[in-house]
Amino acid sequence: MGSIGYARVSTLEQNADLQHAALTAAGCNRIFTDHGVSGTTASRPELDKLLDHLRKGDEVVVWKLDRLGRNTRSLLALIDDLEHRGVHFRSVTEGISTTGPMGRAMLTVMSAFAQLDRDQLAERTRAGMAVAAEHGRKAGRREVTTDHDNVKYAWELKAQGLAPADIGKIIGASRATVYRYLSIGAVEAV
Repeated sequence: MGSIGYARVSTLEQNADLQHAALTAAGCNRIFTDHGVSGTTASRPELDKLLDHLRKGDEVVVWKLDRLGRNTRSLLALIDDLEHRGVHFRSVTEGISTTGPMGRAMLTVMSAFAQLDRDQLAERTRAGMAVAAEHGRKAGRREVTTDHDNVKYAWELKAQGLAPADIGKIIGASRATVYRYLSIGAVEAV
């Protein structure tokens, strides 16, 4: 019987040091960490290993609820499964533990609010995209241009010794776009 931690970061660039420090301070003698895995992903390799490792009387500890699951239904189903297996759950940041009825009730309420927050964010994003579309703007990254005339003209101006910022002013493009045009021209020239 022991406290076993679970940490997760969504991208490979992030690190879990903060989570590891909190889990170690919370008494975890082992920590399973998923790197570059979204909380919405059904299968998380280290979480799967953790679940296989658990024994009756163990306690799963997370830094925050959203590290374990991103929606209320899956989070509560996972914690319910832990409880049926005789495994307790604790969230360090929220101060929630399933060792008592009040902790289980708070867990349900807090995860419902977290789900509400995510749903509202998604709704605001969709509404913003709809308004942008009404005004003729498209969401997402702009398409990479294949405007060969501008690419050729950018190369001609560069051959005259102009700097990318000056080329951009002449052809009506940003400096980054000019660099992209110049890289396209370099590829085409080969």
